[in-house]
Amino acid sequence: MDLWFAVLQALTLALVLALIYRPLGDYMAAFYQSSRDNRVERGFYRLVGVNPRSQQTWQSYLRSVLAFSLIGVLFVYVIQRAQAVLPYSLGFPAIPSGLSFNTAVSFVTNTNWQSYSPDVTMGYSVQMLGLAVQNFVSAAVGIAVAIALVRGFAQRRTGTIGNFWVDLTRGVLRLLLPVAILAALVLLAGGVIQNLTGFTDVTTITGATQSIPGGPVASQEAIKMFGTNGGGFFNANSAHPFENPTAWTSMFQIVLMLAIPFSLPRTFGTIVGDKRQGYAILGAMAAIFVVSLTALTLFELGGAGTAPLAAGGAMEGKEQRFGIIGSAIFGTASTLTSTGAVNSMHDSFTALGGLMPMLNMMLGEVAPGGTGSGLYGMLILAVITVFIAGLLVGRTPEYLGKKIGPREIKIASLYILVTPTLVLAGTALSFAIPAVRADVEGTSIWNPGLHGLSEVLYAFTSAANNNGSAFAGLTANTPWFNTALGVAMLLGRFLPIVLVLALAGALSAQDTVPATRGTLPTHRMQFVGLLVGVTVIITALTYFPVLALGPLAEGLQ
Repeated sequence: MDLWFAVLQALTLALVLALIYRPLGDYMAAFYQSSRDNRVERGFYRLVGVNPRSQQTWQSYLRSVLAFSLIGVLFVYVIQRAQAVLPYSLGFPAIPSGLSFNTAVSFVTNTNWQSYSPDVTMGYSVQMLGLAVQNFVSAAVGIAVAIALVRGFAQRRTGTIGNFWVDLTRGVLRLLLPVAILAALVLLAGGVIQNLTGFTDVTTITGATQSIPGGPVASQEAIKMFGTNGGGFFNANSAHPFENPTAWTSMFQIVLMLAIPFSLPRTFGTIVGDKRQGYAILGAMAAIFVVSLTALTLFELGGAGTAPLAAGGAMEGKEQRFGIIGSAIFGTASTLTSTGAVNSMHDSFTALGGLMPMLNMMLGEVAPGGTGSGLYGMLILAVITVFIAGLLVGRTPEYLGKKIGPREIKIASLYILVTPTLVLAGTALSFAIPAVRADVEGTSIWNPGLHGLSEVLYAFTSAANNNGSAFAGLTANTPWFNTALGVAMLLGRFLPIVLVLALAGALSAQDTVPATRGTLPTHRMQFVGLLVGVTVIITALTYFPVLALGPLAEGLQ
């Protein structure tokens, strides 16, 4: 019965996403290619001194991305340090420098890693002016970079990839903001709170006093999910009833998470002039998603032990209103995108169940991935797949009429090496440096042994892939983790962006070559299977040794 219920929920989700795919994908393609600006956009361009008709090279586009993001980090850092003097601070003190750095980097990089309890740490000013604003613009940056790469495939001998300021502005004003407003109204109707009342003291039925938190939650929850951000207003994130009251609001939040990432392949196919290419990318994303969801559901339903058998599955760390099925779908969507929100505690999953969210992130969050980052990650893997296929048949590899030469494959190869290097190096250093290891094992890890290794590995996997979820048994608000995870988030976000934009520039400078009988068709199921295989094999070869020391070893005990 539980398995059939899982199938029904998954099919419902698939139907809703299928209905969204074409209109949302075509809408994004239309406004990112439009030459018209509305009045608000023109006002913004005049304010920042931008000519919206000018086109940027990849180097200029990159400088704009980095400058904008640096300003964001500085602003969020300063506003946290000044919290004590801000209105609506709720009496909270200034946030310590190490935590302020980590949080500023986290929200600017679309990670939303939170090594603190937000409802008792952040006042409303920091939440709204700092964190919520970054939820919009960090998502818009990711989509802009993806569109820039798509233009690289679509354009011929231009050497330009668009205008970052135009892409950023349109992403916020034409997509993220209007949908977030509508989504917030839906969440309000579903019982998510929205107020500025602070804390309300009430008397319980036992006569004790309890302090009930308030806050502008619905408005933040909407963009948190739609922008694949994930940072919760409350410490329990989307497991908290004020953020996610019912099973249907949970499903609605899942749809918000997946809407943009699963629709961007349509945008890609439309811009390059071959919608079949978008369906191929979508097919690869969907295949990985279905396999991951099935595995996690089966692992959690089949949890061993007396308590799981009595409950019909491993219910520890899960909300009764969502159950195992709702938790598995939410967890899969959250970690196969860059959202990182949770409606159950991943640290309480079974050993092999906990492996799946970690593996989802290690795949590069490409199925469907974050807003923008999922598409450009999958396109990088498509380039590598075409190159490997070209080697097998002895032909110069081509993708969408663009030759994949030494420069292009070097860029793609460096891309897939960035996050594994950050994950494995960060995990290794946490245990290899004696002083750090003593602090980690004595302060941060509450579950020593194999699971303790898994907690640290999960943290660096989440940070480097800009996900933000955690095995919550790890105490991460320490000098080492605030700094190391902050660096991992920065490098994990911007080094791939550098490489993606470099590839976009290289491709846009090329002319297209006509397809011949020997050209690999990249719109057929054969290519979809190759792409999925390359994605899985790269991850397996990279991460299997460390997974064998952590969740796999724990699961086999």
